[in-house]
Amino acid sequence: MNQAISGAILLGSWAIGLYFFRFRRRSGDRFFAFFGWAFWLLAVERILLLAAGGNDELKPYIYSVRLIAFLLILCAIYDKNRKTAALSKKDLEEKRGKN
Repeated sequence: MNQAISGAILLGSWAIGLYFFRFRRRSGDRFFAFFGWAFWLLAVERILLLAAGGNDELKPYIYSVRLIAFLLILCAIYDKNRKTAALSKKDLEEKRGKN
């Protein structure tokens, strides 16, 4: 049963990553690329978990792949907020200069 659920999670992670890459192509925003890579890394993590026997989630190489995926998500959020803050500062400076 664990293998079937891991396979479903693997397929779902791969499909979600593909979905984010499609948004990346349409919008050109790096945010979606970060999320796409993160979900594909989670799919790779499931492949490693299945190859290791199913219940060894705390092995360092499996856990580190998951950690990297979550760090990519955090980087995407940080990158998006940094850009938004820089753009809002620029807009404020332009408005002050016009008045």
